[in-house]
Amino acid sequence: MFSEGDAAPDFTATLQDGSSFNLQEALKDSGVILYFYPKDSTPGCTTQACDFRDAKDSLGSAGWRVIGVSRDSEASHQKFIDTQGLNFDLIVDDDTSLHELYGAWGEKTNYGKTYMGAIRSTFVISQEGTIQWAGRNVRATGHVARLLKELNLE
Repeated sequence: MFSEGDAAPDFTATLQDGSSFNLQEALKDSGVILYFYPKDSTPGCTTQACDFRDAKDSLGSAGWRVIGVSRDSEASHQKFIDTQGLNFDLIVDDDTSLHELYGAWGEKTNYGKTYMGAIRSTFVISQEGTIQWAGRNVRATGHVARLLKELNLE
């Protein structure tokens, strides 16, 4: 696990439209807010995604690009984007390699059952490629408002 000030691990991944996303290339244009969530179109994940959608102007004008990451397929991501009017890209991480790289995959417990799953996490990556803020086990509701405060954008 890494923390604020550490170098963000570089990666290349596939977006919902099949195109490629490379972190280092993206950082040439803006900082990146990389957030990991469990599943498209579920209540908590929809709330969080819509909060990021609604904060796009504030984040974008401050030089941040939002990118969501889950294990869902390109088709699922595209449906989620279309249904919710999302204004940012979603990464397909069907093999969990990106989740694991960022420490967003691990053991979870729900109703007494233990299983491996996505750990809702957000990483704010500066244009210099360092972690400016890291949040693990964040709550879906209120997370974006907290992030806006952390970034002094509220």
